Amino acid sequence: MDEEGIVVPWERIDPDTLRRMLEEFVTREWSELTDCGYSMDEKIGQVITQLRHNRARVVFDLTTETCNIVVC
Repeated sequence: MDEEGIVVPWERIDPDTLRRMLEEFVTREWSELTDCGYSMDEKIGQVITQLRHNRARVVFDLTTETCNIVVC
């Protein structure tokens, strides 16, 4: 993990806040793929699966004081 931060248990994040974080993440990460064939909900589902299986984490970056999803 490149960021200096604290891992935040994604299950403890307010569902609306988590949804907005996931939307921002998939929009940013899939921005170069204009039509990858997945809906926003399907992309979010893929990231949630990664979170559940510890292949991604929510990290609070101490430097920028922001949260981000980091793929492990």
